[in-house]
Amino acid sequence: MRKPWKMAGVPGVFYRPGAPAPSPSRIHRPRTRDDAAKRPGKMKTPLRLLQTLALATTILASLGPGATHAAAPRTNVVLILADDLGWTDLHCYGSHYYQSPHLDQLARDGVRFTQAYSACTVCSPSRAAILTGKYPGRLHITDWIPGLPPENPKLLVPDWTKYLPLEEFTLADALHAAGYATASIGKWHLGGEPYYPDQHGFDINVAGTEASNPKTYFAPYKISTLPEGPDGEYLTDRLGLEAGRFIEQHKGGPFFLYLPHFAVHLPVQAKPALIEKYRARRQPGQKQNHAGYAGMIESMDETVGRIRRKLEELKLADHTLVIFASDNGGRVPTTSNLPLRVGKGSCYEGGTRTPLIIYWPGVTRPGSVCETPVIGMDLYRTILEIVEVKAGADKAVDSLSLVPLLRQDGGLKRDELFWHYPHYQHYQLGGAAPYGAIRKGDFKLIEFFDDMRVELYNLRDDIGEEHNLASRMPAKVEELRTRLHNWRNDVGAQMPSRNPAYNPSQPEHDPTAKKKKAADK
Repeated sequence: MRKPWKMAGVPGVFYRPGAPAPSPSRIHRPRTRDDAAKRPGKMKTPLRLLQTLALATTILASLGPGATHAAAPRTNVVLILADDLGWTDLHCYGSHYYQSPHLDQLARDGVRFTQAYSACTVCSPSRAAILTGKYPGRLHITDWIPGLPPENPKLLVPDWTKYLPLEEFTLADALHAAGYATASIGKWHLGGEPYYPDQHGFDINVAGTEASNPKTYFAPYKISTLPEGPDGEYLTDRLGLEAGRFIEQHKGGPFFLYLPHFAVHLPVQAKPALIEKYRARRQPGQKQNHAGYAGMIESMDETVGRIRRKLEELKLADHTLVIFASDNGGRVPTTSNLPLRVGKGSCYEGGTRTPLIIYWPGVTRPGSVCETPVIGMDLYRTILEIVEVKAGADKAVDSLSLVPLLRQDGGLKRDELFWHYPHYQHYQLGGAAPYGAIRKGDFKLIEFFDDMRVELYNLRDDIGEEHNLASRMPAKVEELRTRLHNWRNDVGAQMPSRNPAYNPSQPEHDPTAKKKKAADK
């Protein structure tokens, strides 16, 4: 894996760490005109110069009519990932309370997907899926790291993987090998220091650690991989500044900027002026009315605007792909995902249906809306196809390129998506017990592992999953259940096991335990 180069003691000369630094006396220094004047011997004759120019002209002519023009710049990639942002948490996705003008503009410029899904109902598996193009069930990264099982579970979770293995060939690895400068700026949450971003194809890691969330959004942050800012600096703003700095430093391109925000994950902390702004926007009957959360969304949105302004300023906007996504659904009751059922940590649509906006300059039709179901892993092959990098695409075995949808000249050869979550989310409102799910066409089947009961919904007619059709459609249940079981076998998904110490006279978890609450500060 490539590591950053170091100065060799002479301006403009670098070497790889681990190699001996070359002696200044042995470093070739480019010749100047003064050097040429001092050098003994004859200068080139005009005839020799003419012969050289003639040869160069012949070579260029043999390459074709376009060879004398500068090559078109390679496409840069900016992938912005929100944390816990719900499907309806942006104005362009229907919110009348939260304001997101820059993401709304991105949607007007590109394609807004209405049936985009995260690969899991919680963060770490979804992030691993995006970076590898593989289902969490295949990776065995199936819960947020390190997870939190209840004290008296009916089922014991499997021996799952709590880091992103170094053997995995990531999207950053593929782009790095193709000559891209790569940076991860923000939340990582895929293992400790041996598994940090710089071990997975990223040249730069800013703020990425094993932590699931920051202790505070205001400096001092006490994040080991982020130099402290001035007291009171806001973390989301800081990540935006770091992103802009990376773009500036690599404006010669090509570059891959992965910006996984901590926002809008707990703790809910927004800048005071934005809290006051959104308190004044509250109206009776609003389902979304958390002023602190709204302020966090606006700050995150502003970083999108800042990045796009930087791209325009550096004349990079016309060859930079910009993607915005979320790692799972919104946390209830901090926000409301209605009309979707509940939210983060659940087996229902509120847990996995998320915003997705893609802007591919010169290709996506402004203001387009795509209703095809897609999933996080698809970003891997989509990005590689757009930037014309073939090496590594075959590693992303569960990814499909969305290019036909972006060009609007074809569809996807797939009509089913899967989820596998052999864990508990007893501490989330509406959180799931261990389950698996399949969506095939308009139908979604959920299978609960504790007793293997199922629920069946027609999402076209019942987006809120209020009407369980399982008893009325046994043939459809059998079809989808069989396909789900076959898929689990195909990917080697791990299943939970019975807990021999389970006490049926006691609850799996204490229902009177104090619940976390997001303070409206």
